[in-house]
Amino acid sequence: MLKMLFNNYYETVAVILFGIGFTTLLLHRNMIKKILGLNIMDTAVYLFLAAKGYIYGGVAPILVEGSKEVTYVNPIPSGLVLTGIVVSVSSSALMLALTIRLYKRYHTLDIDQMSMLAKKEEM
Repeated sequence: MLKMLFNNYYETVAVILFGIGFTTLLLHRNMIKKILGLNIMDTAVYLFLAAKGYIYGGVAPILVEGSKEVTYVNPIPSGLVLTGIVVSVSSSALMLALTIRLYKRYHTLDIDQMSMLAKKEEM
């Protein structure tokens, strides 16, 4: 069992990072820490996709004359990772901008305090 973990260390690190990000997202009340937890989870997914898409000994999928029986690396996971990184950066920027607006309005980053203050405003 331990040998399998060391043979698949990229996947193991990705699962550990995902767990760290998920617990950060669930246990912290601070909005900035929640955004960081979500970014750690994104990074773990990208690492997992990149690790699964790579083939040891493989070459770039470019056809060259005279090459027979060559193992090619699948370009789809790396394209998905690049697209995911762009989407992640954009959504992180949006979340941080909304967090700044919420902080200016409620003067706190704690979600519980924000919801309490929002309920007081409704009354």
